[in-house]
Amino acid sequence: MLNSPIPAVLLLADGTIHQGQAFGAIGTTTGEICFNTGMTGYQEVFTDPSYFGQILIMNSAHIGNYGVKDLDVESDSVKISGLIGRNLEDQYSRKMANGSLNDYLKANKIVSIEGVDTRALVAHVRTKGAMNCIISSETTDIEVLKKKLAETPNMDGLELASKVSTSGTYELGDKNASIRIAVMDYGVKKNILHCMVERGAYVKVFPAKTPLEEVKQFQPHGYFISNGPGDPAPMDYAISTVKQILKEEKPLFGICLGHQLLALANDIPTFKMHHGHRGLNHPVKNLVSGRSEITTQNHGFGVDPEAVKKADHIEITHVNLNDQSIEGIHVKGKPAFSVQYHPEATPGPHDSRYLFDQFIELIKAHQN
Repeated sequence: MLNSPIPAVLLLADGTIHQGQAFGAIGTTTGEICFNTGMTGYQEVFTDPSYFGQILIMNSAHIGNYGVKDLDVESDSVKISGLIGRNLEDQYSRKMANGSLNDYLKANKIVSIEGVDTRALVAHVRTKGAMNCIISSETTDIEVLKKKLAETPNMDGLELASKVSTSGTYELGDKNASIRIAVMDYGVKKNILHCMVERGAYVKVFPAKTPLEEVKQFQPHGYFISNGPGDPAPMDYAISTVKQILKEEKPLFGICLGHQLLALANDIPTFKMHHGHRGLNHPVKNLVSGRSEITTQNHGFGVDPEAVKKADHIEITHVNLNDQSIEGIHVKGKPAFSVQYHPEATPGPHDSRYLFDQFIELIKAHQN
């Protein structure tokens, strides 16, 4: 722990108050509270664009004890709005680290609070559901914080993907590769791109609102619909793009938000989950192979399970073994599929990386 002399306070929308000490930047921040149960990979989690607009509880008792490293990132900056921990560590043991978590959060202007009973707080969120919250190390005046918290928009109905998308196109991989993949960036993680490049693909990443006609000039052999933050339902521009891609009859693969957008493009609604799935140990069953896999997940919205079951043109390929939520679908008669979880798994187990192989093989089969 930093043992900061500066007090900090956490206030939830339901009136729950937690007192603690300041960590990272001094200030005030708001967002939707959520929790991650992973014990490692905190830097990759903090830089995941899918967390944009959220204040994160790290359920593990000690966070920051191996410091931070420049390479352990999923985007160019920290994307969480704030951090809640029990023991946020300033000292670290890893010799390869570039610095401490405290300095890293300060540099990224992330307001944080430590000294909180995070296990009790996670239990509260699991019971009451996701809600907005506010952290402040500037003031402990609850009435002032209540007013500021009331101004924070709810995640339900909030379009955030365009805020974290790239501002311009960029490319990765060998330009002479036989496979070209167009990536629609709604908050893509770096290691998702690396998983495709490692399999011999040349990828070009496009801003969220790029018209499909412009994307087609790249002459892609397949399309990837990325993960990202916020509510998928108001993303009319992206839903329209996915519908157009389906008409192209070229292979399409979606992850997380991309999974939800594929469902919406097939007239299957999404919904706001009670508290979402975030962690490194969620069990999923592949209904095609009959095998189970331990997955990394980060999502607060899901695909309507009853609507999927009624859709004759959609095959359910994966289900969550904890709550039977929909974890994967395939559009019958089209080379299009998606999963709700994160097969790149940074951090997390690599059980599901076969899905990238499946995507590449689908592209090769389509080429032939």
